[in-house]
This record gives sequence, C-alpha cells and structure tokens, in this order.
Amino acid sequence: MKILVLNCGSSSLKFKVFAAPDLRWLAGGTAERIGQPDSLLRMAWLDGAGEYPGAAPDHQAALRQVFRLLAQHGVVADPVQLSAVGHRVVHGGDRFRAPLLLDAANLAELRQLTPLAPLHHPANLRGIELAGALCPGVPQVAVFDTAFHHTLPPRAWRYALPEWTWRDYQVRRYGFHGTSVQYVCRRAAELMGRPLDQLNLIVLHLGNGASVTAVQGGHSVDTSMGMTPLEGLVMGTRTGDLDAAVPFYLMRHAGLDAAAAEHLLFFDSGLHGLCGSSDMRAVHARAEAGDADAQLALDVTGYRLKKYIGAYSAALGRVDAVIFTAGIGENDADMRRRACGGLERFGIWLDAGRNDATHSEARRISSDDSPVQVWVIPTDEELEIARITLELTTTA
Repeated sequence: MKILVLNCGSSSLKFKVFAAPDLRWLAGGTAERIGQPDSLLRMAWLDGAGEYPGAAPDHQAALRQVFRLLAQHGVVADPVQLSAVGHRVVHGGDRFRAPLLLDAANLAELRQLTPLAPLHHPANLRGIELAGALCPGVPQVAVFDTAFHHTLPPRAWRYALPEWTWRDYQVRRYGFHGTSVQYVCRRAAELMGRPLDQLNLIVLHLGNGASVTAVQGGHSVDTSMGMTPLEGLVMGTRTGDLDAAVPFYLMRHAGLDAAAAEHLLFFDSGLHGLCGSSDMRAVHARAEAGDADAQLALDVTGYRLKKYIGAYSAALGRVDAVIFTAGIGENDADMRRRACGGLERFGIWLDAGRNDATHSEARRISSDDSPVQVWVIPTDEELEIARITLELTTTA
C-alpha cells in the first residue's frame, strides 16, 4: 500500500510518497517554475536524489515525469497501483468542513468555490484532475487547509457585517494552514507527554505566508487569517491586518482600480512593501548591514507576532505551550526572540541558548521552569495529509 500526496500550485508541484499503513517516507520532490524554460524537477528517494532541468513544460508533463521516475527507482511501478492520492486544497468554504473522498459530484461543487481562493484553487483542482486521469480508479482525497478551523465559535468567525453578507456571499473567517497546525498540535502532545484534549496551545506558522492559531483541547478557537490568507500577521508580500478603508482611500486618491488594489495588498505589501524584499533572510542581512527600512520591517513583524500571542493568551485564559513552525518559525531565532521577548509576565520565559542553537529536530526552547513551554516543531503537512488520506480511504 502506497499513498501519493500532491500539492499543486500555479507554477509548482510538490509530491511525497508514503508506505502504508506505517506512513514511512519513500520519495518526494518538487517541480518548480512549471511552464518556464528553466523549469526544474527535483526528486529524492531512499538511496538517492536527482535534478531534471526542463522536465516540467506543463503540470501534466511534470506529473508524468514524476511517475516515470518513481517507477525507475522502484518506488511505484505503476500509478494505478497506488492505494490513494491525497491532495492539499486551500479552501473548502463553508460547504466542506472535513476531508473529502472525491467523486464527480463533489468535484463539481469544489469548482464553484474558486472565487473564495482565486489564486490557489484552480491549481489545486488541476492537480486533482491530472491525478484522476493518470491514476484511474485510485481513490482521491481532498484535505482542506480550512477544515481544521471549522470549530471556531461564531464570536471568532463572524465579521461585524450584516447577516446577508454571510448568508448570500459566505463572508466569514475561515482560517488557513489548518493541516500544518493539526500536525504540529499532535506532535506537541506527544513531545509534552500529555493528552491533546487537555492542552491549550498557540501555534505560529511562519513562512512567506504566516498565521497564528489558538487551539483549545485540540480544536481551533481563533486564528489570524480570515476569509482569505490576507488578514493577520505581516507576511512576505501580504499586508496582514489593515484598516479596511485604506484600499478605498487609495482607489479614490491614487487612481487604483479594484484589481490594482488587490494586487497591492497581496503581492506588493508585507515585508516587500516595508523594505523591498519578501525573503526574511535577505531582510535580516540588510538589517545587520544597517538598512533602516529592513530594521523597521523586522520591528513591525515581531511586534505583530507579540500582539497576537498576547491576544490569544487572553482568549485561551491558560496557555500550556507556544509553538513555532514552518520556515521562519523553525529557523529564525531572532524572530522568535522578538515574538516572545517581554512576555515574561505571561509566563513565557525563553532560554537564549536553546533558542539560538541550530537544530533541525523538534526541541523545547523555553527555560526548564517556564510556566508556558515554548517549542520549535518542524511541520509536515504532507505526512498529515497522508495520515488523513489513509484513515479516510480505509474506513470508507
């Protein structure tokens, strides 16, 4: 039994193969810059790795090449021999509140959700369609980033807008990064040696996209991202929290139309808007060289993180652990220090040596006597998708 996990983006295709039922990693990789002359497919397997330039003129060619390589290296002899394919799907709307075993009817319903995530949804659907064509008869499972957050109470998901905006147009807080948060919470419970249903956790998923989630007893009760992945923390190119009147002001006085305003908020803001770079590593390097704009970008980002930790500490009432995950969360000691510094009265006591140590494994970075534990836990969304896919297809 082998499970393929696909994460299809507009110009990328990430994949991993796991053996079932123990979910051992067998192979994985990424096709990048799909459709461009410099497209590149990277793949690793148990006893090797390789790079294949020009192997991804389009998504279909990329996936076909993936299957050829999986067969060549003895991972999957034939795609139809797969037990299941699990797909990351960014948005399930209000209709899909749990992982879904796909069929023609619910796939048609999924297509109707494209307006809720126009940047991500078409690519996610493309991955599902390609896998269905290349793996006929193999069960396909959609795992939604939004599903974990459907436990939000109305006080957290409802915006202060008229009821018709929710009823007729589904305007509400959905939240994202749910698959990552779900995985990290389960790992935290294992590492802390306590049942997840007894823990209150604050999870900071910090990458180019970033969010923070308050988790009570294993259930999401508040999260920083909203109807779209724009709201909340400062991100690589996205604003995060913003006065909703700002776009209207710029449309009236700077001549922006709706498309230009949307592009500004999603692609020209965040770290990029503050200092001209969306790569946190480059921002740190410039700040260390004395660049005032880069220093400000770090200050704004760290301050926003700290505010959310404080707010979610109040929302939860009791916090057992703060968890950092994803690229920045796992590797940026300075940003973790900025997020936690000065929160000693909240019971958060960071250990400087542990925080600064370079390590790829899960580790505790708070002091031994810190009332609130602080952890760095690498995320593995693909493993979580594989686990969910296995569970759904073996019980269906």
